[in-house]
Amino acid sequence: MTAALPSLVIVGRPNVGKSTLFNRLTGTRRSIVTNEPGITRDRIYGKAEWLGRALEIVDTGGIVPDDKALIPTEILRQAHVAIKKAALLVLVVDSRAGLTPLDEELARMLRTTGKKFVVAVNKVDAVSQESSVDVFRKLGVPVFPIAAEHGTGIDDLLDSALAQVEVVQSVEEEKQPDRVEVAIIGRPNVGKSTLLNHLVGEERSIVSPIAGTTMDNVDTEVERDGHVYRFVDTAGIRRKGKTVLVAEKLSVVMARRGLERCDVALLVVDAEHGVTQGDATIASYAEESGRSVVIVMNKWDLAVGAAGLASARDDASAKGERRRVPGVKHTFGDAAKDRLLIDYEKMVRGKLKFLSYAPIVFLSAKTGDRTQKLYPLINQCAEARRRKISTPALNNWLKDEVDLQRGTTPKARPVRIYYITQAKTAPPTFLIFTNQKEPLHFSYQRFLENELRAKFDFVGTPVRFIQRMRKRDKREDHSEDER
Repeated sequence: MTAALPSLVIVGRPNVGKSTLFNRLTGTRRSIVTNEPGITRDRIYGKAEWLGRALEIVDTGGIVPDDKALIPTEILRQAHVAIKKAALLVLVVDSRAGLTPLDEELARMLRTTGKKFVVAVNKVDAVSQESSVDVFRKLGVPVFPIAAEHGTGIDDLLDSALAQVEVVQSVEEEKQPDRVEVAIIGRPNVGKSTLLNHLVGEERSIVSPIAGTTMDNVDTEVERDGHVYRFVDTAGIRRKGKTVLVAEKLSVVMARRGLERCDVALLVVDAEHGVTQGDATIASYAEESGRSVVIVMNKWDLAVGAAGLASARDDASAKGERRRVPGVKHTFGDAAKDRLLIDYEKMVRGKLKFLSYAPIVFLSAKTGDRTQKLYPLINQCAEARRRKISTPALNNWLKDEVDLQRGTTPKARPVRIYYITQAKTAPPTFLIFTNQKEPLHFSYQRFLENELRAKFDFVGTPVRFIQRMRKRDKREDHSEDER
């Protein structure tokens, strides 16, 4: 494996332009940028390349050291995790606000870490404003006037950064194993961040009981058993009518963007509440975008506990007892749990019929129970969406193993498929030549898809068909009429 890139960590108080600087350095729009403070909460990772060398760039949430509220406290803890691994810290300040007591306090805090740091004085949009930079020199570290929004001064900042880090790696990295992009999607507060933290083995996302804690997409790369995965913890997707703040609306856009660049989507559903209309809407986004999908029924332990308590109450009621029965474990055994699992899977399949190809995992992200089942399924889905079936294999299957007459169609004229070939992968898309001018009826396509899946096992991935009408000569038409 290639050695880790030196890490440049961006820190500062809220709303000084840290995310704008991150996007400028990485050449992306990974971090959400608005006028609302406190948008970035988790660590956001990217890469900058400068003069043939590379740096890892880390965006952190706005730090307010003395704020004891849950979210600011977690932001500070997340920032400390990034700072420990940093080769260089960049303290971003606002030239228009001047040197604030909070800026000074953050500078003192950074000194205690023993890490090198510089000050980036942001929002210096003109030469005439550079005099406002002088006040920051009293912090006793290198100061760089920049305008992150326009890119002014970024070159000097990167020159200094590369000069101060001891280990610099060439941009030409050795070939990495194929990486699987995995997006964790779902409604707010269903346990997406908890699942991410368990899968990667560290607290990469802030976890709290407050719905909507994650607003940015959070990328985390993991290597496991020779496979490389990049997990994207997306913001909880709400209905449009439920989003009020600009940042909430942007976070939904970012979540859908994260979905569209992934290979496999883990659709997280709160098993205690069952599949809601919101879950079905998010599932439709994944299906429409052609992503492979694994349905993750999270909080299964709570669902089983609730069902067991209900069963115990029913038993007590049948016996004429009014008291609450505490012995759930004794009244709701393994056989009953197995029946509950079967019933739940039928419920999920019934409400998400368009994801009939998606495997379902019942687990508890909080306890880690059954989460080990996810990695093998992710591998299977990623392999299936990239699978290429040869044209001879497809046509031999069509000729020898598929009874096309069983496919239902409302048309009087029977469907004939002359030829099939795979046009592309991710998702698997098949070009079929038929005798039909109109598109095949959905029921016939579903029949063909089911037969294809039964033979080639496209687990977890949607299958697409492109239909073409083959031109036939008169002899072929005549022979068909005689039949």
